[in-house]
Amino acid sequence: MPTVLVTKGFRFFFFSGEHSEPPHIHVEYGDKACKYWLDPVELARSEGFRSHELSRVRALVIENRILFLEKWHEHFGNPA
Repeated sequence: MPTVLVTKGFRFFFFSGEHSEPPHIHVEYGDKACKYWLDPVELARSEGFRSHELSRVRALVIENRILFLEKWHEHFGNPA
């Protein structure tokens, strides 16, 4: 479960066994969790986050999207 970034209390990571899915990032903040697709940035699922919190998370995902994609491809390999 590689952690890619920790900022402002949010932990951004992915699971090593998810290579068959399109690039995405998981986010945890306390007991809250969500998942965002990275291309395009879109909420996949959310547990416990309120809508205004998801707006903040989405902004952080957009801000760090290139880093997340680079780390995804480093870990899983580039698409064929």
